[in-house]
Amino acid sequence: MTDKSLRDMRLAGAPASAHATELEYPCDYSLKIVGDAVDGLSELVIKIVEDHDPAFDRKTVRLVDSRNGKFQSVRLTITATGPEQIAALHADLKASGRVHMVI
Repeated sequence: MTDKSLRDMRLAGAPASAHATELEYPCDYSLKIVGDAVDGLSELVIKIVEDHDPAFDRKTVRLVDSRNGKFQSVRLTITATGPEQIAALHADLKASGRVHMVI
């Protein structure tokens, strides 16, 4: 899916953060974190997630390889306490340099 098609899926004129305000916190919040399929990706992601959600349950983690094996997604669920936590987690994951996309 291209960036353009993702933009088209948003409500016209609504900022991306407007959707986060519709959630009632705290809540379960599922994430899919995509990076290169290399050793240590899941450990790095889990460490960053635990910094933002100390009660994070590692049993929620699922690893899924892409069809060609080049990428891997780390799928997990956190307990979200607010939009600030989600934004900070997203920023830290992207700042790692190993994460390509957070969905």
